Amino acid sequence: MSSDAHSPSSAVSSVVRRDTRAWRAQVWISFGLAVTLCATGLAWLPGQDLDRAFMVMGYLFCMTSAFGLSKFVRDNDKRRSDTPGWKWVVWGGFFLAMALTGWGLWRMDVQPVWKAYLAVSWLFLISSVFTLAKTLRDAHEADVMEARLQGRREARDEA
Repeated sequence: MSSDAHSPSSAVSSVVRRDTRAWRAQVWISFGLAVTLCATGLAWLPGQDLDRAFMVMGYLFCMTSAFGLSKFVRDNDKRRSDTPGWKWVVWGGFFLAMALTGWGLWRMDVQPVWKAYLAVSWLFLISSVFTLAKTLRDAHEADVMEARLQGRREARDEA
């Protein structure tokens, strides 16, 4: 065992559970791949420029509203910290983004194979957004917990 294995910071780190480096890499790669697949599908999408622009806005709206919904759900898991009105805004924004993007995809005059590609890449994007948001939040909470435990340990050692 190395000499720093008994240091206060390593003892604190061993108490706080963190995601593995492999998991974090997988989450970021998955998110990057989803964004790349969506961007590629939208860039090469045949049809009218207005349809492409609508879909780009829809995908961005879905992505940002999924991040917002993830944060809202996590913040309000154990105790309600937001107003009921904000709950309607967050959930409504997410469902509106998903519904409008789905409607735009459904009504678009392109071959079914394009619609299928865009639908699968879109759902992959939303899924990877929720996973990335959770992973980032878990890392933040672990950092906060580690800092608190380290502060308590230092205060105890000084006393």
